Amino acid sequence: MIYLRLFYEFFKAGLFSIGGGLATLPFLYHISDTTGWFTHSKLADMVAISESTPGPIGVNMATYVGFTTKGILGAVVATIGLITPSIIVILIIAGFLKAFRDNRYVKGAFYGLRPASTGLITAAGVSVVMISLVQWDLFQQTGSIWDLFHWKGLLLAVVIFLLTKVFKKLHPAVFIGASAVVGILFGFAGV
Repeated sequence: MIYLRLFYEFFKAGLFSIGGGLATLPFLYHISDTTGWFTHSKLADMVAISESTPGPIGVNMATYVGFTTKGILGAVVATIGLITPSIIVILIIAGFLKAFRDNRYVKGAFYGLRPASTGLITAAGVSVVMISLVQWDLFQQTGSIWDLFHWKGLLLAVVIFLLTKVFKKLHPAVFIGASAVVGILFGFAGV
């Protein structure tokens, strides 16, 4: 039964998350809230891992969730659930592409989808920032402005941002790798 639920949840995410992998984040938050398979904090870890591994982020995240939920078979089921809508839509569009290429309604629909996908990606980005850099629960407990921000994460984000401006020609993988190394060193140092 859980395999069917994995397929169904990721099928929905794949069907409605137009705009790429980060557009799946609102769906993943919903899955987290309704199933309890993972926490919002674990979701932030998933985003970091999915961003730093090869392949589409949405597929990586579906595979990760499926694996942590029900092992290898869960990973396969969740991944197939996520990609199935895209395959179906691509096959349908390919069949009718010539007839609808210049249709004004089709153009209008795609024009309307752009801001929707931009909004989904922006919401996902804000959610990741809130999880990574803001400690709202701690701030509510202490009331101290110093407890509002995760200062190490904020410092790392600022340093990486500045380094990307100075070293524009470096591949983004360099910055992702450097951030992973810093995170590991912080973890071992207990910082």
